[in-house]
Amino acid sequence: MTERQMALRRAPERPNLEVLYDLSRNHEITDAELKVQKASFVYGNAPEGSGITKKSAEASVDRMRLKSPSSQ
Repeated sequence: MTERQMALRRAPERPNLEVLYDLSRNHEITDAELKVQKASFVYGNAPEGSGITKKSAEASVDRMRLKSPSSQ
């Protein structure tokens, strides 16, 4: 029950976080930023021992193909 009570407390004030949130709300992601995020996702979700490196994940982002909705 102690853990549950801790979750009911109000979050501490974080003015710096609020400023960053407001800035990010209107930020349009660039192609370069999207590429970095995709590579991070690929690397972070690779099975352990798969041999996938950060470099190979970055290279794979350029070769990714998506199926069009009509071909599914």
